[in-house]
Amino acid sequence: MARLRFHGPFLLRLRSFRAITRIALATYCRHAAGRRIAPDWDADFEIGVRFWRHQFTAALRAPDAAYGRQLFDSLQTETDDRYDVSSAPCSNPPGDWYRPNEQRSDTTVLHFHGGGYMFHGGISRRHAAMLAHHCGAPVFVPDYRLTPEHPHPAQAEDALNAWRYLSALVPADKIVVTGDSAGGHMALMLLQTLKAEGLPQPALCIGLSPWTDIGHRGESLQDNNRFDLVQGWMALQFGAYLDPEDHYGREALSPFHHDYVDLAPIYIQAGGREVLRDMIVDFVEAQTARGARIAFDLWPDMPHNFQAYDSLKPSSSAALVKLARSIQTRLLPAA
Repeated sequence: MARLRFHGPFLLRLRSFRAITRIALATYCRHAAGRRIAPDWDADFEIGVRFWRHQFTAALRAPDAAYGRQLFDSLQTETDDRYDVSSAPCSNPPGDWYRPNEQRSDTTVLHFHGGGYMFHGGISRRHAAMLAHHCGAPVFVPDYRLTPEHPHPAQAEDALNAWRYLSALVPADKIVVTGDSAGGHMALMLLQTLKAEGLPQPALCIGLSPWTDIGHRGESLQDNNRFDLVQGWMALQFGAYLDPEDHYGREALSPFHHDYVDLAPIYIQAGGREVLRDMIVDFVEAQTARGARIAFDLWPDMPHNFQAYDSLKPSSSAALVKLARSIQTRLLPAA
């Protein structure tokens, strides 16, 4: 990664800086000895993956969620890419607008940030700016309530409130709903909420490495741990935080178990080396078999949320080109 950005208390900044320094030194030594996570990943890319894995782990093992969030956000790694975007807060509903200084589309994007429903840090804000810049469209990102303090249905309620706000400003057929990771889960579940409420569907729904099952699904949930920044045990913990007493149940809260026929068309991007790969593939196959309108692209060399690497990796650049075109046209791409 080209740049480091620090936030919050000095001691947490120092702790995270020590972690990335230690990870960098160890990774360079392993590469010098011919030992890599993946043969086609250079040392800098591997450092980024290992560092974010470390930050997620440390934050989830923190004494409380607030401290974990501060730790997670204390050091952000960024590419050299510059985004010509202005941002402005919104108070009702709480959230932020990201507007490209050169708008190239009449689409408006409702984006749900990732972070396992537990985190909302600088990495998510940069992701939103990246979307607005590449797509040339305004992006609204609601500041939805987080787990474990606010389990389901808080996030579903906040998603619906965000939809009502945005669809009062923009016709539904000019809105694209997007989400990365847990935000992808939120976007997919919003389609079901809109159906239940008798409300219009968006023009298109896009999931970037979306979480499609809050339980254990697929061998990749464990087998890809060595490649990914998110680990299988983390996904299961996020699911436990979402429904701590199993009051609603896995089937009710997992997109995999819902029917998307006659709902908005869905476009999904995923990495072949992410822990969620198998559950995403299972979701696509199940919905295709039912007759839902769905397109899917898989980049075999990439981990979770790989779009954030932008120009750093050819796969990320290719994914962003297809993502931008789909948002601008509000159409499914050729997969």
